[in-house]
Amino acid sequence: MIDAYLRRRLDGPLDRCARAIDHPVITPDRITAAGLVLGLGSALAAGLQLWWLALVLWILSRVADGLDGPLARRRATAGDAGAGGFFDITADFVVYGTTVVGVAVGASAQFDAPWWPFLLVLLAYYINGTAFLAFSSIAERSGRRIDDGRSLSFLGGLAEGAETIAVHSLWLLLPGISSQVAVAWAAVVAISSGQRIIAGYRALS
Repeated sequence: MIDAYLRRRLDGPLDRCARAIDHPVITPDRITAAGLVLGLGSALAAGLQLWWLALVLWILSRVADGLDGPLARRRATAGDAGAGGFFDITADFVVYGTTVVGVAVGASAQFDAPWWPFLLVLLAYYINGTAFLAFSSIAERSGRRIDDGRSLSFLGGLAEGAETIAVHSLWLLLPGISSQVAVAWAAVVAISSGQRIIAGYRALS
């Protein structure tokens, strides 16, 4: 919901960070890989009820996710754009899904939290991701691509990247109420999925 606003605010600082780390040994794909490893580490830490460690790793993972794109655009390597974008979005989906599972495992073990709210979140993520990726693919093929500088065409919605980062952080800060937060978050993502399905259908009609 606020991603476009945050992108305008953060483009400058992220570009400066990308300039600072622009060395041959550091590549966009390696930053994406680092974000993936950190995200998986966060999920593992959550499953072991190491909540503060999980939170730190989660935030570092998302920082890495914010830096790979600016560095790729700075280098403007056209031949790598498709592969890098594919790796980036795949890593994001892996991190989001495993983090949900990690929190579910940790909260269930420590607080006897039910699993079904987290299953609802995963279902909502599945529907949302399907709508998002299907639209991006068909929009590219039909010449109706939404170009905002990223590799894929993103449809806005109630639940976007910033909200996802915030909710996953809240789980790790307050794991005792993570199942209640998961119910509300699943509803928000479901609404966002509906928005994307309708907007995508209209944009492609």
